[in-house]
Amino acid sequence: MSASRSTVAVGPSAGLAGGGDGIACGEEVSGALWDPSLMAGKARPGYLGPPGGAARQIPVPGGTVLPRLLEGGGLPGASMTDIHALPPTMGQLSLGKVGITGIRKPLVIQRPERTHTLSAGFEVYVDLPALRKGSDLSRNAQVLAEVVDETVHRPARSLESACLAIARELLPRHPYAREAEVRVEAEYFRPRGIREDRVSLENFTLLAAAWARRTPSGVEVQKAVGAEAMGMTACPCAMETCRARLEAEFPLLRDAQFAAMPIITHNQRNRSRLLLTLEEEAEVEADELLDILEGAQSSPTYAILKRGDEGQVVLDAHRRPRFVEDVVRAALSLLAERFPQLPDTTGVEVATRSEESIHKYDVRAEHRSTLGALRRE
Repeated sequence: MSASRSTVAVGPSAGLAGGGDGIACGEEVSGALWDPSLMAGKARPGYLGPPGGAARQIPVPGGTVLPRLLEGGGLPGASMTDIHALPPTMGQLSLGKVGITGIRKPLVIQRPERTHTLSAGFEVYVDLPALRKGSDLSRNAQVLAEVVDETVHRPARSLESACLAIARELLPRHPYAREAEVRVEAEYFRPRGIREDRVSLENFTLLAAAWARRTPSGVEVQKAVGAEAMGMTACPCAMETCRARLEAEFPLLRDAQFAAMPIITHNQRNRSRLLLTLEEEAEVEADELLDILEGAQSSPTYAILKRGDEGQVVLDAHRRPRFVEDVVRAALSLLAERFPQLPDTTGVEVATRSEESIHKYDVRAEHRSTLGALRRE
C-alpha cells in the first residue's frame, strides 16, 4: 500500500462477518461511511472482519473511500474488489433513490378485528452519495426478508408499521446513506355486496410508505397510509346533452319530471386512490379510506350481480353523475370530515383515473394538499 494513503483498519465483527457485497449484515462501523471525516480522508477506526479475524484496509486517498478487498465472495480462499465502493465513472453525482422493486412477500398484519395475511409488493430504496459507484442492493432484500418473514411469528401492527421497521433498519445497513424509503402495495379483501344475500370477498389495494432520514439530532421517520378502490362513474355532460337532444326530438318530454330524471349517458370504470402522510403515532383504518373512495365515485362495483342488481347499480350511478374532478373533490371533502382528530399538517394526496368508454383516451385528476389547507377552504 502506498505511503501516501491514509487507511481505516478493520478487524473481526461481533455480528455476521464476511459477505460479498461489502459490510455484511450485523457488522459495525464506527461512525458512518458518509461521515464528512471519512470523505475528507481522515481515518476513523472501525471493524468489519471476515471469519478468522484477518484485518482489511480501506484506503482513503484524497477524500475518496476506495474499494476494499472482500474475502471470499463465495469462493474459498479468494478475494475480490468491492466495485460498489469505487468512485463513479459517469460523473460524481449523488442519487436520490437506488433500490429494489417488484419483490413480493406474504405479510401478516394483526388488526383489532382479525389477522390479515396480505400479498404485498415492495419497493425499497436508499440514497447514494456522489463518491460511491453503487448501492449494496442485497442488503435491501435482506432487511426486507428479516422484517417481513418475522411477521409470520409476530404479526405487524399495520402495513405502515412494517414499512417503518424496514426503513429504520436500512440506515445502519447502508452507513453511507442519509435517507431510506419503503413503499408497498398489498391485495386486501373485504366483504362487499349490493344486498345482504349477495355478499362476497372483493379485492382492493392497500398502500403504505415510510421514510427514515438522518438528522443532526438523530433519525427522523414519517409514514403514509392509503388505499385504492375500483368503482364506476357516469358522465354528467353527456347526460345533459342527451336530455337536450331527446327534448328537441320529443317535445312532450319537456317537463319538470323529465328534467330531474337520470337518463342515458356514457360510463367509466373508475380507479381512485388516496394517501395520507402521517406522523408515526397517528393511526388510520384502511376500511375508512376505502369507504371514502367508494363514496366519492358515482357507484361502487361488485363481483356478484344478478339482473335486478345490475339495474340498481346503473340507476345509482346515473343518479349521481360525476366527472373525475367531482370524484377528487368529493374524496377531499369526505377526508376532511372523517378525520377531525388528525393534525393540519397531515399530507393528503387523491388521484383518480377513469377508463373512458367512448373516447380513445382515459381521463385523470389529482390533488395534493394538507388537511389544514382543506379545512381552510
